[in-house]
Amino acid sequence: MYASLICHPPLGQTTVVGPEKKSVRFTVLIESSAGSEKTWEVALWHNFEHVEKWTKLTLQPSAEHVAVTKASGTNVQRQYYTVDLPGRPENNNLVSYTITFRAAADEPWKWSNEAFNTSDGHLIYQSADPLANDLSYYIEELPSFLEIVREQSDTPECLLWSLIAQVQAASGTEPGHLNENLGLPTNFSRWFALTRIWSPWLAPRQGKDNFEPDKDAIIAAFERKDGSHLVVLAVSGINDVLTTFRHDGNGRVLICSQNDREQEGVVNLVAAVGKTLESAVAATMYHARKIVTRYETITGQVDAEYQALIDGFKPQWLENWYDGLSYCTWNGLGQNLTEEKIFDALDSLSKNEINISNLIIDDNWQSLTSGATQFDQGWVEFEANKAGFPRGLKATVSDIRSQHKHIKHIAVWHAIQGYWGGIAPDGKIAKEYKTVKVQIKDGVAGGQATVVAEEDVGRFYKDFYGFLSSAGIDSVKTDSQFFLDEIKHPYDRRHLIQAYQDAWNINQLRFFSAKAISCMSQTPQIIFHSQLPSNKPKVLLRNSDDFFPEVPSSHPWHIFCNAHNSIFTQYLNILPDWDMFQTSHDYAAFHGAGRCVSGGPIYITDVPGKHGIDLISQMTGNTPRGDTVILRPHTVGKSTSAYNAFDDPVLLKVTTYVGRAHTGTSVLGVFNCTKRPLAELIGLDSFPGAEKGIYVIRSHTSGQVTKATSVEKTDVFVYVELPERGWEILSAYPLQSFKLGREQPAEGPEDISVTNLGILEKMTGAAAIINSDSYIERSSGRLRIWTSLKVLGTYGVYISDLKQRSIEDDFFAVLFGRPIPSHCVKASKADENVLEIDLTRAWKETDQKASWSNEVAVELVIR
Repeated sequence: MYASLICHPPLGQTTVVGPEKKSVRFTVLIESSAGSEKTWEVALWHNFEHVEKWTKLTLQPSAEHVAVTKASGTNVQRQYYTVDLPGRPENNNLVSYTITFRAAADEPWKWSNEAFNTSDGHLIYQSADPLANDLSYYIEELPSFLEIVREQSDTPECLLWSLIAQVQAASGTEPGHLNENLGLPTNFSRWFALTRIWSPWLAPRQGKDNFEPDKDAIIAAFERKDGSHLVVLAVSGINDVLTTFRHDGNGRVLICSQNDREQEGVVNLVAAVGKTLESAVAATMYHARKIVTRYETITGQVDAEYQALIDGFKPQWLENWYDGLSYCTWNGLGQNLTEEKIFDALDSLSKNEINISNLIIDDNWQSLTSGATQFDQGWVEFEANKAGFPRGLKATVSDIRSQHKHIKHIAVWHAIQGYWGGIAPDGKIAKEYKTVKVQIKDGVAGGQATVVAEEDVGRFYKDFYGFLSSAGIDSVKTDSQFFLDEIKHPYDRRHLIQAYQDAWNINQLRFFSAKAISCMSQTPQIIFHSQLPSNKPKVLLRNSDDFFPEVPSSHPWHIFCNAHNSIFTQYLNILPDWDMFQTSHDYAAFHGAGRCVSGGPIYITDVPGKHGIDLISQMTGNTPRGDTVILRPHTVGKSTSAYNAFDDPVLLKVTTYVGRAHTGTSVLGVFNCTKRPLAELIGLDSFPGAEKGIYVIRSHTSGQVTKATSVEKTDVFVYVELPERGWEILSAYPLQSFKLGREQPAEGPEDISVTNLGILEKMTGAAAIINSDSYIERSSGRLRIWTSLKVLGTYGVYISDLKQRSIEDDFFAVLFGRPIPSHCVKASKADENVLEIDLTRAWKETDQKASWSNEVAVELVIR
């Protein structure tokens, strides 16, 4: 007989129990063959009383309310069982548990761990005691050479320390080094680190017991058994010092610093302990920003022109750059790029009514020398190569703008050093600007490269971006920035790493008003010098390694890696760019859902004629003026479970948010990154920002909405069952309750609860809401729901007891003050409590015109 079992809190994962909770409710779902007469028995086994003593608790049948999404089939029977584990443990904050079950009293018990290839679940009961003030309580064997200073944390319920050490000076071609133990983290169950997977990119690593990342880490976190979190951060880029963490093989954290100056350098570390990982990471990042800002102020690195450019900047200049749909040529058109291929791609998009706002002309438009690899090719001159762009860059750009009016911004790609192989020694650029030959580390490229010298790099960037601007280019994608860290010798590193960053930063602001993408730039010196300071406009930052369309195993890792990198990069002065992807790919929807919850831009790189029209429609919407825009949430999307490893058989959850705190919508992207089907019961406690108030949860893929619930109730779940490369987006909407004041009889109860769902067919439809207001009109007692939206589409409102109300008699809707035809208003087929209003059809039938604001104003009146 077929049977599956799902537990909440989940097996195989760790759940933190807050200090205010007096018990933990366990809910088990058993799914079995339909028509079965079996009466299941279910038991919870736990070591609550003592770590070596396991005790049994029997679960009872329950009528939990569960919305089902992506179920394996309808020919199944679902039964729910619950039990409360009361109290809090006296001697052990870490409690393990598992589930046993059987189909009848005369059958043997089965252990869920063995039956379903899972493992024990764990509860960490968070201590209510104040955090210990001594860093040695959290890290043993702290070395005497460290200067440890207690600092004031900018996040509540956090302790913060700065740790300072000295690193020897560079000598000749050898940098100075410090390789010493930081110490041994204590009493932790799991760790998480962001590592330099290779020079340009960060990637997550997780483990248990011993700290042993396989790559150099820049930040490490430890989940302690008392429910607190220790975070240590290595700060780089100050006085040419680069610092990372390694391990000694026995769990100790090693400090590894490199100094490129010929004077003794300073190693800067930050440590924090908080009740949540989020607060501890925030504390370290905020303090690191203070350290960097203090250093840059003292050294006078923000000059008068740069400050004037920052002061004159207007955020609205970036509206289309951030929120317009973009097309990049890289994967779609290949490396033999020509203007003809670009025109064909744009014509294909237009033919399919895909109105992009931004075009990125990627690698291979430049004039280059020949070479066996890209690292053997050098950049000759500013003008585009004559084989692919015979009329020059300006003519190509001019034709694009005249033939495709919806394109607002056109960017070109270039490497920070010019091209992958640097500057062609005999080319026009080398003749105009002073160049130097630098030695490159062995590994990625090796050998020597010619680059513009420190003295001329500012003029070089000013002239190059001036040329681009005169050709009609108004944005850039600057790649290969890790090249600066690949320079080998200390003299060249200290003269070029910061000089190139500063030249790029001021000129992309001067010419392109921060419409720039920083790529392959997750190197520590760039992160802390260019990306952490918040005294300038945000740029787009590539958040992980590339989208590789031909490598199937790369796609789940891509989403996982970006979601975990964002735990750190959310505190940088950037918007995370999860890279381009193709909408007709096997993993297209998986990638699309990831981009929608990322909080960053969306780029597509489709082969001409191969477009996922339905997917693009779910990711974007059309404004009254016909622009295609993405619906970007208001916060950076990040993993909710930093300590879960990529190989763990658990669903990845990515959280983001739309609106104001406690009144907005909490959005949760759910992804199966494993090679087997996975299922989970997801409750409101999985939605950050929904801790207070009454909510309903809506599934994007099924359209189902749960009954009203709160975090305290733990009686409502969404059952998410996902196959390999499966995904779901869930949104938790806050309910508002009113009492209708009726002058005339009407159907349905006077008490009513409502919430604004935004545009229903979109993955992040709540992000379509610009403003909304719901109130009872004093004069009539009617409920008015006024909403301003970014795009047209099917507008949805959750209304309690909708099926008891008369849509024809008791509802009235207007669009820009004009009545919406009644056939455009109906109850949803997916959920009986959702009212749907077809604004696209109403817009056409009421002969509307776009206003100056380009927003959609709709009002719903209920009596």
